Amino acid sequence: MDPYALKTLNAERRARRAVILVTDLGDGRDRIVREGDQVAGELGAAIAKAFRSGNSGSVEAEGGTFFLNVYLPQPRLLVIGAVHISQALAPMAKIAGYPVEIVDPRTAFATADRFPDVVLHAEWPEDVLSRQPLDSYTALAAVTHDPKIDDFALKAALDANCFYVGALGSRKTHAKRVERLLAMGATADQIARIHAPIGLDIGAASPAEIAVAIIAQAIQAFRSRGLESKEAAA
Repeated sequence: MDPYALKTLNAERRARRAVILVTDLGDGRDRIVREGDQVAGELGAAIAKAFRSGNSGSVEAEGGTFFLNVYLPQPRLLVIGAVHISQALAPMAKIAGYPVEIVDPRTAFATADRFPDVVLHAEWPEDVLSRQPLDSYTALAAVTHDPKIDDFALKAALDANCFYVGALGSRKTHAKRVERLLAMGATADQIARIHAPIGLDIGAASPAEIAVAIIAQAIQAFRSRGLESKEAAA
C-alpha cells in the first residue's frame, strides 16, 4: 500500500470516519474514498453499497476490476435514561453487535445492580458528551421522558449527524419537544430526523417489546444510510 494512503487510512479510522481503500487490480494503484465523496458510474454505485453493507470484496466496474477494502467505525448505541426499556435494550443491542453506554444523572436508576456489564454514566449528558463527543456512527435513544435530561442529548445528536436519533413520548409530547429544540437552535430538517414516537410501529406495549422496536429501527437506519438522499434525487 502507498505510504500516504496508509497514513490517511489510519487517521480516518482514529477519527471514527468511514473509508474504503479502492485498489485497481489491473495496475495495482489504490486510493482512499471517504464516505460522502462523489464517485460516478458503476464504481460509485458499488462503493455506496459497500459503505452501507460494510462488506469488502472485488467488483467489476468501468471495464476493470477493483478491490474495495471497507473500514467502518463500530456502530454504537448511547441510551439516555436508565429505565426499564433500557434494561431490555442493552442486552439486545449487544447481541446485535452494538456496544452500549447508558447515561442518567439519577443515581438511583443508574446502578450496576440494574445494569450488569453495561457502561454506565451517572452524570448529566452535557458532562458525558463533553468528554465523549457523538458522531455519525452513533445511535442515540432518549427514553427518560424528562426534558432536562433528554433535550441536550437530542440536540447534540442532531448536530453530530448521528445515524439514528429516537425519543420516547407521544405525539403531543413530541410537539412540545419540537418547540424546545427549535428554541435551542435546531432546524426543522434536523428535527424531522428524530424518530418519535421511538421504535418501529409493531404495536409494542411492554418495555421489552419497545426495546425490540428501538433496536430494529436503529439497525434499519444504519443499513439504509445514504439511500434517503439517493431517493430524493431520483
